[in-house]
Amino acid sequence: MAIIVYDIEVYPSVFTFTGVDVDTCQLYIFEISQRIDDSQAFRNFINWLGKDSYMVGFNNLGYDYPVIDFMMDAADMTAEVAYYKSKEIIDTNWDDRFKHLVWESQQIVPQIDLYKIHHFDNMARATSLKMLEFNMGSDSIQDLPYEPDTFLEHHQITELIKYNVHDVMETWKFYIASKSKIDFRLEMEVKHGRSFINSNDTKIGADYFTMRLEQVGVQCYTKQPKKPIQTHRQSINLADAVLPLIRFNHPEFNRIVEWFKRQTITQTKGVFEDVNCTVNDFTFVFGLGGIHGSVSSQIIEADDDYAIIDLDVTSYYPNVAIKNRLYPEHLSEVFCDVYEDVFEQRKSYDKKSSESAMLKLALNGVYGKSNSVYSPFYDPLFTMRVTINGQLMLCMLAEMLMESEHVTMIQANTDGITIKVHRSLLDWVDQVCKYWEDYTKLNLESAHYSRMMIRDVNNYIAEFTDGKLKRKGAYGYGDDLDWNQNHSSQVVAKAIEAHLVRGEGIRKFIETHQIMKDFFIAAKIPKNSKLISVDDQGNETPQQNTTRYYMTRNGVTLIKCMPPLAKSTTGEWRRFEVAKGWKVHVCNNVNQATQPIDYEYYIQEVEKLRL
Repeated sequence: MAIIVYDIEVYPSVFTFTGVDVDTCQLYIFEISQRIDDSQAFRNFINWLGKDSYMVGFNNLGYDYPVIDFMMDAADMTAEVAYYKSKEIIDTNWDDRFKHLVWESQQIVPQIDLYKIHHFDNMARATSLKMLEFNMGSDSIQDLPYEPDTFLEHHQITELIKYNVHDVMETWKFYIASKSKIDFRLEMEVKHGRSFINSNDTKIGADYFTMRLEQVGVQCYTKQPKKPIQTHRQSINLADAVLPLIRFNHPEFNRIVEWFKRQTITQTKGVFEDVNCTVNDFTFVFGLGGIHGSVSSQIIEADDDYAIIDLDVTSYYPNVAIKNRLYPEHLSEVFCDVYEDVFEQRKSYDKKSSESAMLKLALNGVYGKSNSVYSPFYDPLFTMRVTINGQLMLCMLAEMLMESEHVTMIQANTDGITIKVHRSLLDWVDQVCKYWEDYTKLNLESAHYSRMMIRDVNNYIAEFTDGKLKRKGAYGYGDDLDWNQNHSSQVVAKAIEAHLVRGEGIRKFIETHQIMKDFFIAAKIPKNSKLISVDDQGNETPQQNTTRYYMTRNGVTLIKCMPPLAKSTTGEWRRFEVAKGWKVHVCNNVNQATQPIDYEYYIQEVEKLRL
C-alpha cells in the first residue's frame, strides 16, 4: 500500500501533479501542457495506485480529486479539460459545494483530506495551507506565483512546478503533524467496519453514537432519500426546560430562574443575550454554550491560610442528560440508555486508548449536534434543557459554597467553578460537594492551584501545586494553540509567563530571546483584497496575501487595500495600515530575516498582559 501526499495546479495552458510517497520519499511529477504530455503516464499512475493506496491532500475532496476524477473520465486528458472542471468548482456557490464531491465508493484511489479531518471546512475554523505554513514555522511561505487564469509560458510552468513541489512538501509536513489523528481513524475503521477517515472529531463521535442507536433499533435517518430524523418545534416554552430539582435561596439566582420560565422562544440563537446576575460581587454570565464568569486583572495566590480549588463535573453535559433522562424526542428514552452505556464503557478503557478517545468524542459530540439542523440529534428543547440546567446546577453548587464568608468565587466555566477557600473549611467543602453530587447524581473532580494570574475569563495562567501550568487565550503558546489559531508573536506569551510565573524582567527576556520565529507575525488578507508595503520614499511593493513579517526600525509600512464599499461614489479602494505606527520587515523566506528586531513593539504587547 502506498500513501501519496499530493497537490495539483491548474491553469488554462497547463495541469501539474506532484506527489510524494511518505514511505519511500519518491517524488512523482506529471505535467500536461503544450510542451510536455504526461497524460498517459498520469492515467497509469492513478490506476496503479488503485483501491489499495491512499492519496493525502489539503481540501483534496473539495477540489483536487474532483478535477483528477473528471480528467480520468475524459477521452482526452488535457490541460483544457482540467481547467474547465477547476473553474466549475471554483465558481460554485457555497451552498452547492457538495455537488462536485466524488463519493468514497466511486473514488479510484481512497482520499485522506487533512482539511476535513481538522474541521477547517467549518467557516469558524477555516484555515489555509499558507497559514499552516506560518503556524508550522516553515522556512518558506509561498503564494501562487501567477494569477489563476493566466496562460503560462514555458519558463513560468517551470516555476509553477517548483511551487507545486513546495506545497506538497508543506502538506507532507502537516500530514506528519496529523498522523495520530489519521491512525486513530484507520483503527476505528478496522474495528467498526465503516469509514471515519475524513470525519472531524465531532462527526466521528456523532456517527459512532448514531451507529449505537441503530444497533438497538432506533432509526436515525430516513431510507430514501437519506435524511436525518429530527424534532422541529415552532416554539419552546423554557418553563418546560427547567428541571424541578433547581432550587435557590439567593434572590438573584431565583430571578434568573424566573426569567427563564417566562421565556417562549422560536430559535435558540440570541436567547442568552445579557442574561447575568451578581452574587457576592461575582457576576455569572449565562450563554448557549455554558456559563462563565471570572475576576479580572488579578493574581490570586494560595498560602498557609487559603487554598485555590478547581471543581469540574465529570463529562458534564452528557451526564446532565443521562442522569435526568433528557433526550431528543424523536429518539425516545432509549437514547439515555445508550448514552449511559457509552459513558460506562469509556470508564473501562485506558484514557490513552483509541477506544477511550472514540467514546469521549461520542459523549461530547451529541450535545453540540443537538442544535444542528443537519444532525439526527436535532431537538432544540433538548439543547435548552441540557444547557440551562447545566448552568443552573453549577450556580447551585456556587451558592452552597458561597454561604461561607471564607469562600470566594474566582471563576465559573462550562463544566466547573474555581474558588478560594480557607483551609479550615476544606472538609466542609468536601461535604458540600458530596451533598451536591448526591442531589444532582453528578460527579465532581478537583484540582488545587498554587496561584492564578487572570486577565479575564478567557485569558489566564493557572499554576498547579506541582508546578505545571494551564495557559488560556493570550497567555497560550505552542501546544496550547490549535492549528486554526494564529501563532503570531509567541515571544509575547512566553515573556509574560516568565515575568508572572518566574519573576523575570520583561525587557531582558525579550531582548535576549534567541528563537527568531517567536517574533514572527502573520498578515492574512482576503482574496478580494491586496497587501502592499510602502517604503520611506513612498514606493509601493505588492506582497503575498499571507505574509510573514516582524518589527524592525529599518522597515516598511504594510497597507491592507480593500475594495470600495457598495455605496461608494468614488470607487476608491480603502487603505488600512497593518500594525499602525510600526515599521515591519517581510520575511516569507526565513533567510530574509536579516534586519534587527524592534523589541519595543513586543515589550509593549507584553505590557498589555501585565496584571
